[in-house]
Amino acid sequence: MVSWIISRLVVLIFGTLYPAYYSYKAVKSKDIKEYVKWMMYWIIFALFTTAETFTDIFLCWFPFYYELKIAFVAWLLSPYTKGSSLLYRKFVHPTLSSKEKEIDDCLVQAKDRSYDALVHFGKRGLNVAATAAVMAASKGQGALSERLRSFSMQDLTTIRGDGAPAPSGPPPPGPGRASGKHGQPKMSRSASESASSSVCTCCSTCRTWKEKRWSLQPWLL
Repeated sequence: MVSWIISRLVVLIFGTLYPAYYSYKAVKSKDIKEYVKWMMYWIIFALFTTAETFTDIFLCWFPFYYELKIAFVAWLLSPYTKGSSLLYRKFVHPTLSSKEKEIDDCLVQAKDRSYDALVHFGKRGLNVAATAAVMAASKGQGALSERLRSFSMQDLTTIRGDGAPAPSGPPPPGPGRASGKHGQPKMSRSASESASSSVCTCCSTCRTWKEKRWSLQPWLL
């Protein structure tokens, strides 16, 4: 059995490319007979393609379905059977001629409705886009104003103070100055004088009395 791929290739090559080339030759040569022939074929082929979209879904299980499609395309193209001309003259042309006015009215109404719907949806889309742009701009402006408001005078003073140079003055005592020979802190001169001045006056008087006693001891002996 012929697969779907083979059927599509045959229809594409012999049902589309081959008639397209001969339609080009008919337009180039301005042959009215050939031009009408291929125009009838394209009308039938358009109807075939439309019907094929549905039959491939519901009738693909039918035996020899793809073989029948290939045979139908060959019947349309054959110069002996002239299938496309036969179908057009027997069925398509009489049907379209009888329903032409109704079809034209439906097409005009569909065109007007589609145009109105397109204009309506276009206006709504523009309104939505404009509203979104205004809201985005207002939110951005509010965020910018809040950002600028956050920089108060106190924040600016803090930023200015952080950038100022450090005050000049004597550096704090390092570990070498603060520690003595054995790691003990040295006492300053004022501290030693205050310590010596804090000695009890009674102790100094006793020491003076002892010195006088030792000096008068030989005389007492």
